[in-house]
Amino acid sequence: MLFAMIFGGLIGYAFGRFPGFLIGAALGAFLLQRLKSKLIGGIQSLQLGFIESAFSVMGALCKADGVVSRDEIQMAETMFMRFRLNEDQKKLARDAFNRGKQPDFDLDAELQRFLASSGRQPALLQMFLQIQVSAVAADGQVHPAEHEMLLRVARGLGLPESQVDQLEAMLRGAHAGHGGNNPNYSTSQQLDDAYKVLGMPSSASDAEIKRAYRKLMSENHPDKLAGRGIPESMREMAEERTQEISHAYDIIKAARKKAS
Repeated sequence: MLFAMIFGGLIGYAFGRFPGFLIGAALGAFLLQRLKSKLIGGIQSLQLGFIESAFSVMGALCKADGVVSRDEIQMAETMFMRFRLNEDQKKLARDAFNRGKQPDFDLDAELQRFLASSGRQPALLQMFLQIQVSAVAADGQVHPAEHEMLLRVARGLGLPESQVDQLEAMLRGAHAGHGGNNPNYSTSQQLDDAYKVLGMPSSASDAEIKRAYRKLMSENHPDKLAGRGIPESMREMAEERTQEISHAYDIIKAARKKAS
């Protein structure tokens, strides 16, 4: 603000000495405030669009197997709380969720709307997909019909289908717990999922694994995502994703060290 006032004042001074300086300073401050308001308004609009599209697609996904269960409705309500939505945002999200459940809901059109409003920013698209996978896997599993629709969502966003496998692998690891105390989640499956999380084959070199890890950590840093329009209330989910990426990298490093 001060810089804008001084800069505007100097321009004004060049044309009208001291009176020009005052007018220029006032004009500079006014223009900066208008720019700031426009920027904040744009971010708020993006966030509202994110919430509306995310919850409408979530409603469609929950209806993918033919019925929306009480658990799935509870999951949506939990998401309202987890994202710390205010009352207006809750109403928007609830209406969007119910719209997504309707037989005439146009999933592809909704994804295109979100693509347009998000500017096709990769980080926003990936977070959008992560929310959908987290929602349908709230009960610890993803049903075949839900998986097929998740693939359709990924394609609609222009994301590789492998990202669905990546996110599902993350969730399996999270549900199993990092302590490895789930007897149904074997060490080999844990390692396979770790490679999926990093999006790398088991044949990749150590250097390739490290590059993939660093790239994912950079792309999913919570501060970067917040700067691109993701609501601050969704920061926790971004942090969980970076934790799972880091955990997957640790699993691979430990397995390779043991094998060497």
